[in-house]
Amino acid sequence: MLNDKIALITGGGTGIGKAIAEKLAKNGAKVAIASRNREQLERVVAELEQSGLKVLAVPMNQRIKADVERGVAQIVAQWGDIHILVNNAGISGLSHIDDADDSKWYDIIDTNLNGMYLLTKAALRHMPDQAGGRVINISSVLGKFGVPGYTAYCTTKHGMIGFTRALALEVVGRGITVNTICPGWVDTEMATQGINETAKALGITPEAFKAQAVAGVPIRRFLEAEEIAELVAYVASDAARGITGQAMNICGGQTMV
Repeated sequence: MLNDKIALITGGGTGIGKAIAEKLAKNGAKVAIASRNREQLERVVAELEQSGLKVLAVPMNQRIKADVERGVAQIVAQWGDIHILVNNAGISGLSHIDDADDSKWYDIIDTNLNGMYLLTKAALRHMPDQAGGRVINISSVLGKFGVPGYTAYCTTKHGMIGFTRALALEVVGRGITVNTICPGWVDTEMATQGINETAKALGITPEAFKAQAVAGVPIRRFLEAEEIAELVAYVASDAARGITGQAMNICGGQTMV
């Protein structure tokens, strides 16, 4: 259980982030949900509050340092120190190396890596020592292998693992663990976007590409967001206090590394 813990989840308006926020709140944590999409954020917070869960909406663009620091200060002012940070917010998309426009590369790098750095730095200032602090980064199996056309996304997801391993050693003396979770295909809006985008690039239907994707997963299905949330809840708990610096796959056997 996570009673009396304060958690911050980024990208909590949809998909995996929403499932994580709900799971941690059901496990007793007070959960601040951050998103730059105010409409999604308010809808999710209202839904969870109706279930009696303790949640807080934090509108935030994690690419902007001042916005991050304002959001973290809002949480601390209302609830106190932050015990659990889940860096879930991120974007994807095709970014071919021969694209004339470099904007997609910078957009993905700035959101997925720089945003994670800014938020972690701000949150760690308010994470108490020797109190079961947790930094949990949501990477991807694309942090373990490459996919053509997704150079920027793969770069950021590999980078999250390197960030995790170095930071884990930097804060270990504070009793804070840092881990990465690497999902495979999960049934979310981002997955649908990737399916549609890749299918178009290959000249096949989304249905045909999804069938190919499912065939590449040994358990022959996409995961559900709730399955990712269950693993996050475990890593956030005292039961996982001996785990740090790890990049854990939850991918239906899609990768064995």
